[in-house]
Amino acid sequence: MNKKTSYSLSFILLIFLAIYISSAFTNNRPQGQPPGPTGEQLAKTYCVMCHLFPEPSLLDTATWKNHVLPNMGWRLGIRKPGDDPYKDMEPDEVALVKSQNVYPNAPLLPKENWQKIVSYYIQKAPAQPLPQKDTLSFENELTDFHPQAVFFDERQFPKTCLLKFDSAKSLLYIGDADRSLYAINGNLQLVSLTKTPSPPVDIDFSNPDFGSVLCIGSISPSDKKNGLFYSLDSTKAAPKFKDLARPVCVEEADLNGDGKKDILICQFGNHTGKLSWFDGGDPKKEHVLKLQPGARKVEVRDMNGDGKPDIVALMAQAKEELVMFINKGNGVFTEQSIYKFPPVYGVSYFELADFNHDGHPDILLTNGDNWDLSPIRKNFHGIRILTNDGNNHFKITQFFPFYGCSKAVARDFDHDGNIDIAAISFYDDPENPSHSFIYLKNNGQERFTPYATPIAANGKWLTMEVGDFNGDGYDDIALGSYVYSMSELMKLLKKGVESFPQVVILWNDKKEKP
Repeated sequence: MNKKTSYSLSFILLIFLAIYISSAFTNNRPQGQPPGPTGEQLAKTYCVMCHLFPEPSLLDTATWKNHVLPNMGWRLGIRKPGDDPYKDMEPDEVALVKSQNVYPNAPLLPKENWQKIVSYYIQKAPAQPLPQKDTLSFENELTDFHPQAVFFDERQFPKTCLLKFDSAKSLLYIGDADRSLYAINGNLQLVSLTKTPSPPVDIDFSNPDFGSVLCIGSISPSDKKNGLFYSLDSTKAAPKFKDLARPVCVEEADLNGDGKKDILICQFGNHTGKLSWFDGGDPKKEHVLKLQPGARKVEVRDMNGDGKPDIVALMAQAKEELVMFINKGNGVFTEQSIYKFPPVYGVSYFELADFNHDGHPDILLTNGDNWDLSPIRKNFHGIRILTNDGNNHFKITQFFPFYGCSKAVARDFDHDGNIDIAAISFYDDPENPSHSFIYLKNNGQERFTPYATPIAANGKWLTMEVGDFNGDGYDDIALGSYVYSMSELMKLLKKGVESFPQVVILWNDKKEKP
């Protein structure tokens, strides 16, 4: 999803507290020190009010100076003559953003203190982005899978924004940003084509007869509430939910133990958004778990073994973190932070999986979202395994560098008892485009061998789905390509790419091998 550094209004009072703290630095400084707090002290005072402190080394000097710091200044009421934070917004969206006071009209700190923060980052940041260490050495033949490209109709380039497999009906649903929703069977035959109100991004299959589609409203950053969640049952014309703020994920579960399915919706938003659950699926019975933008994905799981379903969520906008909501019963949840990340990390996806077979779910996490103010290669982009100590305390135990990573899934693809990983990169322009998909084969004790495949060069992989598409007992992989601009298409053409399928299926061949 598109990202911009954003800040919650709930921190404005804390910013005023920061002003008080910064004055305390001045009044209590040791004799002989320069007047006032240092740029580092100010940065660690103001930045942490809204998110984890970002070290200067995370970005290069030019990116800090020309892109990130000016935007940070706007959010603190610091603007240069002629600056207009609203210039790319439509009038109704401007009104929404102004109502949230995202860009204050008056400075929230003295301008000389802001200049100290700017100088601190520019002086401490590296001249060039830091390179990744311990980069992966690929096997370029993906021997356990064979690829097949899927085309639906003649178009200039694909914009696949959804892949979701209905295992009950053995149908793979493919959503396109032109507001089309295709369904194909295991023989790749088109079963249905439906037009949607806006780009479809998720489907709920809890109703055995008809799925329900989540439409984002706008793929591009927007604060307009044009998202919908509605049934594919043609007899139900009215949407279940409307006026959603760029929703991206939906889950159903009985969260309060009343025997009725509740609905969880991640509203990613832009400057505003939230994570909510709706009692009995009733839009009028909303319970907000987290009122901030960036709700990206949720999983419902009994994390503490008390028999009640808990919620694990990924927040992916400025205040980036994994959060757990512990179910106390009767619809009451308590929030617990699992892991926090700096605001430029670009966390993009997670899954729960027991990698070490100890009976406690670990976390597979990706970060690489680069549609933001700092679209550079970042050495911290990649895939991480966070291991559970048995008490829901998590530690990063594996890191696989992977620029621009957008998603990774954890499955035992070869049925050897070890969980493998399939991952895609969307937010990068790799020197070798075939490395935009990687397969990490788990050889035991979490030792992985990375594989790539040449056909991955034929697209920009925004989406990925895993399922037994042909019913042979082994999971296959579907990759969805989203070429978002003509310039992106030209880059691929210059690298020799001539074919642009909407989807590539990687059929699992393991069953046929001894």
